[in-house]
Amino acid sequence: MKKLIKMLLVLQAISYTVAAQNARFPAEGVIEFERNTNMYAVIQKKIKSDNEFGARIFEEYKKANPQFKILKSTLYFSKDKTLFKPTEDANPTSSYYGSGPDVTQINTIYADLKTKQQTTRKTVFEDNFLVKDSIRAINWKITSETREIAGYMCRRANAIVMDSIYVVAFYTDQIPVSGGPESFTGLPGMILGVALPHDNISWFAKTVTDKPIDAPVIIPPSKGKPTDNKGLLVIINNAMKDWGEYGKAYLKALMF
Repeated sequence: MKKLIKMLLVLQAISYTVAAQNARFPAEGVIEFERNTNMYAVIQKKIKSDNEFGARIFEEYKKANPQFKILKSTLYFSKDKTLFKPTEDANPTSSYYGSGPDVTQINTIYADLKTKQQTTRKTVFEDNFLVKDSIRAINWKITSETREIAGYMCRRANAIVMDSIYVVAFYTDQIPVSGGPESFTGLPGMILGVALPHDNISWFAKTVTDKPIDAPVIIPPSKGKPTDNKGLLVIINNAMKDWGEYGKAYLKALMF
């Protein structure tokens, strides 16, 4: 019996070694993400102190739309460069509450992880801006919690961004690129999942394709009114100074 147990342990060790040798650690590829927004929760926060008109629009929204709004996006990565691009919404809503910047995808983001520089084409209502600035520095706290996402084992990390937004992220060191969806970067591996629990939004990878990426694919966006983050903040504040509580929610989404 002891010999049998010893043999099984040896075989198990060999299988683990073979699996590790065959494991791939892609530095190039394509990741398909889904953004999930709990629209009912988002809208309820907006009408908390609203009048009967807002509540009526919310009821109309619930009759015509599902609780969760799902949007797709693609992240191309190659070594130290990434490009995050939203996919066009196949089922756009014209609802008053369903088309704001807080519930849509407004950013196309190119990141150079080596130089720590980022170029973002940002859609602000009817205008497009080309925002060139440093990559956001995020003070991540890595935990021991793990979960599998798109076939990769990921570790959890937490952070606070923009002074008040609580972020939960899951990254894998099996993809040795410090990128992620939207402007989330800075972990020792690719971020495959992000959740903003208090904002009712999440991004999770659905597929990861390991393949070479042609150089012309990952290039900075080039169309839009040039500015940086400080300049954009001034523009938005001036445009929405009389918007009240709605302006605060939209400002956070537009500067995210």
